[in-house]
Amino acid sequence: MKKKNIILFINVASAGSVSSLKKYSRKIGQKFRVAVIRDNKNKNGQKQAGDLGVDILFACNLDNPLEIEKELLPYRKEFLAVTCRGEANMNIFSKVIPHVPYLKTPTTASVLWSTDKTYMRKMFRAYDKSITPKFTIVSNTKKETIKKIKDKVGFPLIMKPAGLASSLLVTVCYHKEELVNNLRTAFSKIRKIYTDNSRDTVPKILVEQMMEGEMYSVDAYVNSLGKIYFCPFVHFTSGRSMGFDDFFCYKRNTPTTLKKESIKAGELVAEKAIHALGLRSSTAHVELIKTDDGWKIIELGPRIGGFRVEMYQLSYNIDHSLNDILIRMGKKPIISKKINGYTCALKFYAKKEGRLISLKGINKIQTLKSFKDIKKYKKVGEQCKFAMHGGKGVCDVVLFNKKRPELLADIRRAEKMVEIKTKRGK
Repeated sequence: MKKKNIILFINVASAGSVSSLKKYSRKIGQKFRVAVIRDNKNKNGQKQAGDLGVDILFACNLDNPLEIEKELLPYRKEFLAVTCRGEANMNIFSKVIPHVPYLKTPTTASVLWSTDKTYMRKMFRAYDKSITPKFTIVSNTKKETIKKIKDKVGFPLIMKPAGLASSLLVTVCYHKEELVNNLRTAFSKIRKIYTDNSRDTVPKILVEQMMEGEMYSVDAYVNSLGKIYFCPFVHFTSGRSMGFDDFFCYKRNTPTTLKKESIKAGELVAEKAIHALGLRSSTAHVELIKTDDGWKIIELGPRIGGFRVEMYQLSYNIDHSLNDILIRMGKKPIISKKINGYTCALKFYAKKEGRLISLKGINKIQTLKSFKDIKKYKKVGEQCKFAMHGGKGVCDVVLFNKKRPELLADIRRAEKMVEIKTKRGK
């Protein structure tokens, strides 16, 4: 009888996930094989498994169910688990799920509900309307549509494209003129994105009440029966609160200063959101806001949150990548709540859009005692855009210190060191 020891990854198997799996393999004395399935239209789709650091590579037309079945069927009895990292890969995950029917996976419906903001809000409201803000969904900028928004949601409000990544084209509107202009701009950009990605769906925008309060997020593991294992909370600082005319997560910190009772209340609301979407056999990334009226859900994703692998490892010695696999294998995740220290992840954007002409402080940051990692996404000469216009950050910095005051001091130093200059035009 063939051994069930293949862990199937969607599109890519990160080096961290493969490393965690190898450590676990040595610990329990069981060998695992790593497989990746990706579209053969992908520019790297024709690479060999060894080039990608995996044991098996499946490459086929993922828009053709028969091709997926043909690729996976010979290995069906050898698959142990399937996992997916990254919001951009969830559409592929949905196509693969029907072809691994005997593995522990979320349903294709729950993946859709948790990646499309309109479905998500509707499901939240049907389950418990107290956990979600007032909202409406629009597909045009007609007068009756604007009136519906004013009557149903009111100002200030937030616009979010239904099926795009979390910060992409997210905009705050304080009055009617701003709403009309931003809607027109957003629909124009969404249509272009959809055309570029061969998506034939009608662009829709979620318009919801803007909530006031402190923002947090928490990752959790949901087993096949809906039991939830929560990781520690992470505090968000938005770019808007730091003076950017943009809506993105500028700073993430853990541990937080939340009291136990408040954490329990937040977990209860997060649990309702997870169950509202019927999510199972998955990691869940839940974003929340703590308002005067209690905890509310911003959104939820069927995936690991940004920076969570590094942050949970540094502050709690939690192997988030491994736990994401374990929960899909039907095993209990390993979660430590012991605090090793304090972690901060900073995402730097340019204050003004334009061509990057200068990026200073990158080398200096690496001399800080709290420094752990830095990733650069822009080179001098490249264009910098705000998140709401589809842009990505210039660089990310991860800091860690066993002492909170020393971390806070280094955060301040890092913020002063980084200097990003742009110039209008190409």
